[in-house]
Amino acid sequence: MHLSAPTQIIFFISLILAILAVVGLFVVIPFITANAFWVAIAAYVILALGNLLAGM
Repeated sequence: MHLSAPTQIIFFISLILAILAVVGLFVVIPFITANAFWVAIAAYVILALGNLLAGM
């Protein structure tokens, strides 16, 4: 398995999702607050896929 660095856009998408998940715990954001755990998992999965799949 060959790992590569994710592109900046993939990194920023996962970063924004992670920040929304954390902020959603303290501030009511309609969809995010109810699903903060899954939004954080989605951020991690996107970042992991960006590392695993070359050229993403």
